[in-house]
Amino acid sequence: MSDVLGYKGKRVVITGCFSGMGHATAKLLLDLGAEVHGLDVKECDLPLASFTQLDLRDRASIEAGVGGIKGKIDSLFSCAGLPGSGSFPPIDTFTVNFIGHRHLTELVIPRMEGSGAIVAISSTGGMGWQGHLEELMGLMQITDWDASRKWAEDNAEVVSEGYASSKEALIIYTQFRAAQLIKQGIRFNCTLPQPTASPMVKDFEDTSGKEVIEIFAEPLGRYSTIEEQAGPLILLNSDLAGIVNGVPLPVDGGFTGGLVTGQIDLSKLAELLPG
Repeated sequence: MSDVLGYKGKRVVITGCFSGMGHATAKLLLDLGAEVHGLDVKECDLPLASFTQLDLRDRASIEAGVGGIKGKIDSLFSCAGLPGSGSFPPIDTFTVNFIGHRHLTELVIPRMEGSGAIVAISSTGGMGWQGHLEELMGLMQITDWDASRKWAEDNAEVVSEGYASSKEALIIYTQFRAAQLIKQGIRFNCTLPQPTASPMVKDFEDTSGKEVIEIFAEPLGRYSTIEEQAGPLILLNSDLAGIVNGVPLPVDGGFTGGLVTGQIDLSKLAELLPG
């Protein structure tokens, strides 16, 4: 079979390769013949070309991690993230899921040398991005690390618990930069997964309640698997998706379609959520 996806021999960088969707994606990339360089706060057990410990809350750590990967980078898979479970301060969740992700992405872009593809994991939890577009577009204009952190601290009501707002910001950033980067030969997309059977899902269940999380798993009626989420990530950065750009792709078993056509009623969330 020909290499229709175009990964053989390509140098790819993936964050969040220790577990979950990132681990499943890294494994599939290796199977497809890619040269995979992993970045994560915890060490990955896969036979990667290189692994560097990295903390997305730390600017210097990000810069060292990207700087240690030599040569042209063909693809970036941003799969690292924190839940909004209360296990981390909201500013940390927002920093890892957006500020740190953006800083890393902007460091990788020049290394793509005029051709490449980027994909990031957002969430169906970020579907409310249009309602916060005006506030978050202000953040898109701020590229400095310290200024971005200050924006998050000064806009605590927008950041809230850190998860939904960071995923909304990521969707807006994807669309904002995609229109600019395509002129440089670089595509940028993101996925919006439904609840997934990964180590992170327990944090969501413990915080919001299993009944609440299961609403977002309709109409599929179950959580997706990490492998089911890895496939679309691989496809979006592949040669087959050559002009797919600026797309926040729902990977949710029909949840988005059910919601917009009135087949899923989110009003019952009010009965389940505290307050």
